[in-house]
Amino acid sequence: MGLNEPADPADVVRRQYLASAAGDLAALRATLAPDVEWTEMASFPLAGTYRTPDGVTANVMEVLGRDWTGWTAHDDTYVVDGENVVVLARYTARNNATGKDLNVRVAHHFVVRGGLIVRFEQFVDTALVRDAMG
Repeated sequence: MGLNEPADPADVVRRQYLASAAGDLAALRATLAPDVEWTEMASFPLAGTYRTPDGVTANVMEVLGRDWTGWTAHDDTYVVDGENVVVLARYTARNNATGKDLNVRVAHHFVVRGGLIVRFEQFVDTALVRDAMG
C-alpha cells in the first residue's frame, strides 16, 4: 500500500474489531469517519443510529462495557465487495445484572470509504441478547 492509497476495506474493519476487543476506544474511533452512521438493530438494547466517532463509542462501546463483562465480537468470516464488508461473527459476554452468559451469532455490514468506516449495520438475534439480560 502506497502512502496515499486508502487502506483495504477489510483491514480497516479488522482494526475496528481488534481495537474493540482490546478496549482501545481511541484506536476504534480512528477507524470511523467523522460523519459515520452506526446502526444497532431494532430490539437490540442499544437500538438506534449513532453519529460521529465519539457518539458511537460513548453510546455503544462504553455502555456495553458498563453493562457486560468481556463483551467481544469475534469476527470469523469476511465477505468483501468493493466498499462493502460483511462480517459473520459471534458476540460473547456475561451480563453484569443477571450473571447470564451470552453466546450469539451476528452479522455486521460495514461500508468503508477512503480508509474509514462510514456506515455500520448490525444483524443479531435480539431475543437471545434480551434473554441474557432478564
